[in-house]
Formats: sequence, structure tokens, C-alpha cells
Amino acid sequence: MKRSVIALISGLFFGLGMNISGMVYPEKVLGFLNLFSGAWDPSLIFVIGGALLVFAPFYHLVIKKRSQSLCGDAMCLPHSKQIDKPLVYGAVIFGLGWGLIGICPGPALAGLMSFESELFFFVAAMFAGNYLASLWQKRANVEVNRI
Repeated sequence: MKRSVIALISGLFFGLGMNISGMVYPEKVLGFLNLFSGAWDPSLIFVIGGALLVFAPFYHLVIKKRSQSLCGDAMCLPHSKQIDKPLVYGAVIFGLGWGLIGICPGPALAGLMSFESELFFFVAAMFAGNYLASLWQKRANVEVNRI
């Protein structure tokens, strides 16, 4: 029960922040990504900066020093700093998808409450892509560094 309540509260904060900032709207994100149009929208920088201002102190002062999460699970922080081919390829594919339509996975999930059909198609395609990537990784015996 505790895990569900913490997940619910975290999700509500995330979704509320994404909606208030307007980052669930593709045109807002595309405005940030379009540097050369003369109508560049830097607001995404402030959203990311605000998130980092809240997250960074907690990470260094609290999270990094804990052995368990609030739910009692072991803290699983990444140890690898290696930049490998799967990371680069995944980042490029993610960036292409984000740049083509202006929708990022987190805000897409938060934006589902708007009941816009394009977000439902995007989320369905996102899950299908995730599934296909896992099949490819199993078939190619690709070792993926999991958190």
C-alpha cells in the first residue's frame, strides 16, 4: 500500500508540473527544439532547471546516502559511466522521435488526460517500440546496463 501511495503522489506531482508548464503540448517542445525559426521558446530550459534545482540537493544530501527507498526497496543507483553503442543508438533514436513530433514519454503519459488521440497513438507506439527493442536485445544477446 505504501508503495502505491508514494507512486500516486509522485505521479500526481509529475503530471501536474508537466501540465502547468505546458510541456504536454508538442508545439511547446517543438518551439524549444526549433532554434533557427526566429520564434525559439526557451521555456523548456526553465522546466528542466527547476527540476534540477529541486532534485540535485535531495540526490546529494539524501538519496545518495540511503541504502533503502521510502518503500523499503534497495536503492539501485547506476554505477556504470560507460558510453556504449546501445546508449548512443538509443539516444539518437529517442532524439529523432522527440524532434519529429515534440512528444516525450513522460509528458505523453501525463497528457493522456487531455484525451487527444495523437497521444494515445504515441503511447501505444512507445510501448510497441519498447517491446520490439527488448526482443531485439534478447535475440542479439545485447547486454544492457540496467539501473
